[in-house]
Amino acid sequence: MALTIEDVDRFEASRPRLEAIAYRLLGSASEAEDAVQETFLRWQAADVGQIRVPEAWLTKVLTNLCLNQLTSARARRETYVGEWLPEPLLAGDPMLGPADTAEQRESVSYAVLVLLERLSPNERAVYVLREAFGYPHREIAAILDLTEAASQQLHHRARKHVADGKARTEVDEAAARRIVDEFLAAATSGRTEPLVRLLTQDAVAVGDGGGKVPARAKAFRGALEVATFMRGLFKPGKAKRALIGGSPGVHATTANGDPALVAVLDGRIVGVICFAVTPEGITAIRSQVNPDKLERATRHWAGTDHGEPLLHAF
Repeated sequence: MALTIEDVDRFEASRPRLEAIAYRLLGSASEAEDAVQETFLRWQAADVGQIRVPEAWLTKVLTNLCLNQLTSARARRETYVGEWLPEPLLAGDPMLGPADTAEQRESVSYAVLVLLERLSPNERAVYVLREAFGYPHREIAAILDLTEAASQQLHHRARKHVADGKARTEVDEAAARRIVDEFLAAATSGRTEPLVRLLTQDAVAVGDGGGKVPARAKAFRGALEVATFMRGLFKPGKAKRALIGGSPGVHATTANGDPALVAVLDGRIVGVICFAVTPEGITAIRSQVNPDKLERATRHWAGTDHGEPLLHAF
């Protein structure tokens, strides 16, 4: 059946929420956009007049599409080159979704998105729908075709898994800026000691190049190993400039609510470094350099004002 203008408007009103759900479920903005578009095609093919609660119908269709995607994604990630990290979203991106509560902000943090990869698809769906969007278990059960008790059990398990692996403190914009300023000063000092002082003893550094940009296949672990790597990363060199095509400008921002550095070359983002922070220091540094996972960030960057870079790397 052909959709009326009102039917299309109803879907478009739901699109931001659907995209935010899909991104949290998939960890990929491009895959989230595809899932939402497929949901629209299902909406277009449905007898919309017989759908009593469009929001619930759309959420159910989208969530189940994402669950199917997660199942196939697990197989793909087993053959992924190097470490797999989520696609970062910069401050102000509407796909980040609601940020009114600590739970909502935490659910889209880079650290938690990494932890969600450890969950089963159903655990991840229950966690996202409950923590980020406040769905009652009765509605989650209907979306996932579960009993309410099963939804509650999945939620309990998911929260425990996330809590067991979580080490993050929410920081405000001013604190985030101080963190990246201190990190940059230490990383460009040419010495390891200032970096070690900023890191926790069990700090980890992970990079995702997707086989398209050089990135270490295994994480760096421990303050000294991470600091040594970061000092070398920010050391100028002709080979690095040749590999990237120039000297990118480095800006301070936030990505997924975390302090972050963005490297930009000729208007194109070539890297996003996200920091997970605790009162003891920086506990994780996650670098996304896979160009396929930086396209949305680049589009978003082009539409905002950032001022002059803090420095030009390499």
